[in-house]
Amino acid sequence: MLKLSLFIILQSVLLVAAQTLLKISVQLFGKFSFTWIWFKNALTTWQFALSGICALAAMLIWMYVLKHYPMSVAYPLLSISYIIGVLAGQFVFHETIPLLRWIGVIIIIIGAIIVSAN
Repeated sequence: MLKLSLFIILQSVLLVAAQTLLKISVQLFGKFSFTWIWFKNALTTWQFALSGICALAAMLIWMYVLKHYPMSVAYPLLSISYIIGVLAGQFVFHETIPLLRWIGVIIIIIGAIIVSAN
């Protein structure tokens, strides 16, 4: 179960990194327009490219997990990405996280522990 947990944590970190980099990149693109300049900016932003690489790596790890572990255990453990996503929101984007959301994070952690205790 430790190996599965490590794979899920790595996959979740890569998944959240991909989404975080995507959010950063779309903010850098500026206002959307159907122009060559907008698409050139979008396709040449390193954050956008790195987002795709992280997403691809996360998908490859997930494919490995699906092949070697029961989905009924692996899939609920993906909820760890929600926790990492909230932390990214707070520390990368300086969002204010309300108490109710932190309570939700604690419930997710408890659920992940229960699922992995099997």
